[in-house]
Amino acid sequence: MSNQPHVLVTGGAGYIGSHACKTLAGAGFVPVTIDNFVYGHRWAVKYGPLVEADLADKNRLRGVFSDYPIEAVVHFAAYTYVGESVENPRKYFQNNVTNSLNLLEAMIDANVMPFVYSSTCATYGDPETIPLVEDHSQNPVNPYGESKRFIERAARWFGEAYGIRWAALRYFNAAGADPEGEIGESHDPETHLIPVVIEAALENRPHVAIFGTDYSTRDGTAVRDYVHVADLASAHLSALKHLMDGGASGAFNLGTGRGHSVREVIASVERISGLKVPVRDKGRRPGDAPELIADPSRAAEILGWRPHFQDLDRIVETAWRWHSREEK
Repeated sequence: MSNQPHVLVTGGAGYIGSHACKTLAGAGFVPVTIDNFVYGHRWAVKYGPLVEADLADKNRLRGVFSDYPIEAVVHFAAYTYVGESVENPRKYFQNNVTNSLNLLEAMIDANVMPFVYSSTCATYGDPETIPLVEDHSQNPVNPYGESKRFIERAARWFGEAYGIRWAALRYFNAAGADPEGEIGESHDPETHLIPVVIEAALENRPHVAIFGTDYSTRDGTAVRDYVHVADLASAHLSALKHLMDGGASGAFNLGTGRGHSVREVIASVERISGLKVPVRDKGRRPGDAPELIADPSRAAEILGWRPHFQDLDRIVETAWRWHSREEK
C-alpha cells in the first residue's frame, strides 16, 4: 500500500466530492472514496480506491479504517435537496445526522482526528446582514440546513470531548466543472441554476423558470454567490492541511464575495453558448432570500484560500464545455 497519506472521502463519487478527490490526489494524498451511489457516479471515481458502502453500516465503516491507513476524513455524503427535506425530514435527519454521527464515532474509535465537513450557507437561514460572516446567527429555515448545523455543533462537542479537529466549510452556490474536462456536474433531478439554464439553451428543457422578479435587487431577481467547484475542492485541501498542521478548528465561508442575479446568469450562458435561453417569469418561492453573498475573508486569512475563478463567465464557460460535450 502506498506510503502517501490516505484520506477518507465520503461521497467522493458526487459532484464536489469527485473534484476534491482529484485535487487531493494532485497534492500527494490518496483519496479513498466511500459512496453508496444513491446520487454518485462510478465514472467520477478516478483518483483513488473505491469502497461501495453506506454510512449507516457501522461495521463496514469501521472496516474501512482497518483496511486503509486513514489519516483524515473529508465528509461530503449527504442529501441536499431543500424542498425534499421539507417534505421528508426523517430521510434527511437519518442520512445527514445519524449517519454522520456513525462516521464521527468510527473516526474516534480509529483515532483519526482531522475532519473536514461539507456544510452550507443554509445553516444561516434568512440573512440579517449581507455579506454573511461566520458569526452571523444560525437559524435554518429547512431540515436540510438544520441537519448540517447539527453536525457542525456535534463536531464542536466531539472536539472538546474526544479531540476531533474540524473545519466546517459553508458553501454558497457551487458551480462549474473541472477545467480539464475530466469530471463535472450531473444531478437527477437537476436544480442548480447554471446547468438548468444550459439545459434550456440546449433545448433539453422547455424554459428556465425565474422564481421572483420583484426582489429589491438590481434587476428584480434573486442574487447568489457562485463559487467554482474547483475552488471548493482547493478549499478542502487547504482546510485539511490546516488541521493536519495543528490549526484550530472553526467554520469558514466559501464564496467569491460577489453576487450575480438570475438574469445575469442567463445572460452569461447566452454569451458563452451563443444560444437563446427561453425564460418564464414565476412567483417567488417560499424561503428564497433576495440575496446571499459570502464574506470569505476568514478563509483567506486562516486557510490561505482565495477563489481562482472570480468571473461569472469563466465559471459558466467550464460548465458549458462539460454539458455541451455530453450532448455529442
